[in-house]
Amino acid sequence: MLPTDEGENKVQKVTAWQKFKSYIWDSDAHLKTPFERNLLRKLDFGILIVACLGFFMRYLDSANLANAYVSGMKEDLNIFGNEYTYMGTCYTIAYALFQIPSTMVVTRVRPSLYLFLNEVGWGIFTFAQAAAQTSNQMYAFRFCVGMFEASFFPSILYLMGSWYNKYELAKRIAIFHLCGSLGSSFGGYLQAAVYETLDGHHGIAGWRWLFIVCGCMTVPCGLAVLLVLPDLPSNTRAWYLTTEEKAFALERAKSLGKSQPGEKKLDWSLIKRALSSWRYFAFVLGYIVYGTSCQATGYFGIWMKSVGYSVTERNVIPSCANLISAFCIFCWGFGSDLTGSRFAFVFGPLFYGLLPNGILAFWPESKHLKLFAFMTGGVQLMTAVFYTWANEILADDNELRALTISSMNGLQYSVSAWLPIVIFPQTQAPTFRRGFPATFGFVIAGLIIIVVIKMLADRDARRAAARQSQYDVKKDSESADDKAIEDTEVEGSEEDIAEIPVLGNATSTSSRKQ
Repeated sequence: MLPTDEGENKVQKVTAWQKFKSYIWDSDAHLKTPFERNLLRKLDFGILIVACLGFFMRYLDSANLANAYVSGMKEDLNIFGNEYTYMGTCYTIAYALFQIPSTMVVTRVRPSLYLFLNEVGWGIFTFAQAAAQTSNQMYAFRFCVGMFEASFFPSILYLMGSWYNKYELAKRIAIFHLCGSLGSSFGGYLQAAVYETLDGHHGIAGWRWLFIVCGCMTVPCGLAVLLVLPDLPSNTRAWYLTTEEKAFALERAKSLGKSQPGEKKLDWSLIKRALSSWRYFAFVLGYIVYGTSCQATGYFGIWMKSVGYSVTERNVIPSCANLISAFCIFCWGFGSDLTGSRFAFVFGPLFYGLLPNGILAFWPESKHLKLFAFMTGGVQLMTAVFYTWANEILADDNELRALTISSMNGLQYSVSAWLPIVIFPQTQAPTFRRGFPATFGFVIAGLIIIVVIKMLADRDARRAAARQSQYDVKKDSESADDKAIEDTEVEGSEEDIAEIPVLGNATSTSSRKQ
């Protein structure tokens, strides 16, 4: 039963402090009851904290390959040619292959249990990389890490989209996503610290210690997922939510137009809906192009090594670039929720990407210009808002939403599995005369697709509004007809009643006569 205490549910008068907080956090906070605000605080605890910790570790564990490579792994494993690229490719192939099935699983299996098993799995294979002796072993370990990590990102995005409304979602996805940049950033500082303090300790090289330390951090985060993640509104068993809060959260999700798991079957009709919908194709293609346009910054450390930066500098300076990215991700998500615009905070950041990608594409002589391009390339990261946009436009079809979100990420990684081999071969380092011009072109293509999505979404919104208007007119007309019929029936009933003799009065009159 939902709470009925009027004092508890009454929307309180907005104070200056509450109005200020609405600009910092949820812009509709002043419209929420204390009960609803308390529910959101609990959800933020259960979803955001666990999601951020897990994604931090997912990026730390995936990005530590680059940190290890420039910190001695290349020499110890005798890596040559494109073997380093193949290691990344093995990870990417596994990550891409298991995206869609993993996300579809969490529409039927509790996300807390499934994600717990996967996070423990990638923690185990993170440990295993510390014992690698050959490139072939690293290929296998990286594949396994990618396989277990595949479920986390799209499943959390799907889960967030199931709980939060349009004034809450983008900033929370942004906070979740920026933890990836923080994880990459922290990886550089962690490797620098490990290299300086643990290199050679117990006869183990510094880069091997990095994988050991990361594994020790990952497994406890998996336990937190099992204990704290609230699953979905339709099947939550979160220990910190009351029965009333669970019921309210489910009704809240339904009132937002979010379809629930199980309302539609997981069968071929889902594929048919996807293939017949522009929403699936536009968002998946748009994200593939956008994701590919962001790859230039991944070669920052390799360029730094080629121009003579020290091991510590090669780890720390790219970490500063990741902090810039994290700050921008935070700003784009908060700005999108505050203004209510998804398009502006998708198009705007990517439009800036023309500058750093253009610099790297033309490869000027200036070392400082190239450093600026690598440092600010992450400003174009608007992933959080893009996923929020997809979550909202597909809110009316739960299974299609899960399929689209996982396809966006999975197919983008599928392209990333082979495209870097073609456009970013290590034999062309550090100038990558095919790679950087290609990412510049992908930025332009991404901008075009985003505009097309906006046009199609606006068209559908106009059609939906027209259908709703026609429905309302028809409903009003039917209500008027029904009222007229009722009035006619009432009038007829009154006439019939007037013709019926009043037996009681007749009897009384007869009695008086007698």
